Amino acid sequence: MVQSVELLLDPAAEDRVRADWDALAAVDLPSLASNAHESNRPHVTVAVAETGLTPALDGLQAVFRGWELATEGLAGIVGGPVLFGGQRGRWVLARQIVPSRPLLTMHSAVHRMIALEAPGAEVVDQTVPDGWTAHVTIARRIPAGRLAEALGLLDPDPLPCRFVAARLWDGGARTVTPLA
Repeated sequence: MVQSVELLLDPAAEDRVRADWDALAAVDLPSLASNAHESNRPHVTVAVAETGLTPALDGLQAVFRGWELATEGLAGIVGGPVLFGGQRGRWVLARQIVPSRPLLTMHSAVHRMIALEAPGAEVVDQTVPDGWTAHVTIARRIPAGRLAEALGLLDPDPLPCRFVAARLWDGGARTVTPLA
């Protein structure tokens, strides 16, 4: 059962990411627009664990209450495209997040809380402090031969954003628990 801690974007930034999703889908490229599940929203993954984060739920809610996401949000920038993977000629297309110092501090606090409250959680290395590449996924499994086309569809201008909510996604149950 994979679980993840995720940050949600302000409405303007979410709309911009959804426009990227829609632009790819309009030309039959893979896109997260094709995921019709009600919980499918643009987000930044802060932590992922294979073994579960549920024991840290109360502590994570306390961390996010301290950051007042719902009232102020944390600043960041939705930046340019970034590619991950390339296995079997397929790529993950995302937009890099340029994090603010408070966002990096909050990220570290989340991982400290997980270590304290859910020490058995097997946190994925790519999400830990000093190993995290903050990003918002646009598409998975883009064929190598269509990468240039996909990149050409994205508006490359950076967009200031705020992270205004946090949630715990449970991939096994396909449920969302608000954290802030």
